[in-house]
Parts: sequence; C-alpha cells; structure tokens
Amino acid sequence: MKQFLDYIPLAVFFIIWTLDERVINIAGFDYTLGGIYSAAEFLLLTSILVYGGIFLTQRRLDKFQLITLIVVVLACIPTIYFRNTDFLKWKAPVANWVFAIAFLGSRFVSEKSAIEHMLGQSVPAPREVWNTLNTVWIVFFTILGAVNLAVAFMLSEAMWINFKVWGNLIITFLFVFAQMPYLSRYIEVPEQESSDSGPPS
Repeated sequence: MKQFLDYIPLAVFFIIWTLDERVINIAGFDYTLGGIYSAAEFLLLTSILVYGGIFLTQRRLDKFQLITLIVVVLACIPTIYFRNTDFLKWKAPVANWVFAIAFLGSRFVSEKSAIEHMLGQSVPAPREVWNTLNTVWIVFFTILGAVNLAVAFMLSEAMWINFKVWGNLIITFLFVFAQMPYLSRYIEVPEQESSDSGPPS
C-alpha cells in the first residue's frame, strides 16, 4: 500500500504529460492542461496532497517520503516559475544521491544500517549481511542517479519522461528482486509439528 501511494504523484505526472496541451476555463481562469509544465504542477500538487495525507493519518513521514517531498518541491517550483525543465531534470539524480548519502550516513549514526532498519524485523540476517547490502544500495543509488542525469540531459524529452516513470520502476524492481535469493536463506520458516501418530497402515 505504501509503495502504491508513493507512486501516485509520478503516475499523475505521466498522465498529464501525455495530454495534448489545451486551454480549459476553471471559474473564469484559463489554465493550460497537458505538457511538461502542467505535469510539473500536478506532480507538485499531488505530492503535497499524498504526503500531507500520510502525515495527517500517521503523524509522520518516513525519511524517504520526506526526502522525496522536499526534492519534488525544490525541483517543481523553479521549473514552473522559470518555465525551465532543467530544474525538474535534476530531481531524480538528486533524490537518488540523497538516498545514497542517507544509506552511507546510517552506518555512522546508528548501530544498524538503513537497510537493516527497513527490513531487519522481517529478515533476521546477521549484521554483516545488512552492512554488505547497505553498501550495495549505496552503489545502486549512486549509479542510478548518474544514469538519470545522463538520460535527462542527453536524450529527448519523451525518452527522459518514459525512463523517469517506467525505467526507474523496472530497474528498482529487478534490483530488489535480485536480492531475494540472497536474503531468503535467512528467512525463518516455522517447522510443521510432527504428528504423534505413525504413518497410516
């Protein structure tokens, strides 16, 4: 459920971007719906609504939600005001690099790494396993940020948007899925109680 909520603003951004630009009248005010700048406005508004709703219901945002919201605000407002997509193009790289710094910093401010804080209660793996995975996530976020930056400034707007919405999702899913065999050996499976009676004759 949490992952679904986090993806709503990006999904809305993509939908609005795909619309052909058209002027609509809302309470006597002309608004241009569709295109990159309208999509940025909807991304900003939807992010505030989604994360604001989470904060009101849970009385908190986790670190990744807070970082995401801050980066969205800092990227979208100048994009909308200056009509310059360069600000928005820095959103994904900066977010990924901030995540990398957060994972790196967790090793110095806590006994547990960031990934252990996230998954340690579900998977009782040794501390060294979590430290190794934490390092892998740092490398992943660093590289993904660089890839997003290259795609944003070297490819077309359409390719950038599609990579931003779908490419990042697929890459992250495959990256997480690839770790499952490594972690599965530490997942405790309750043993079935043996029957007191012998096998049927």
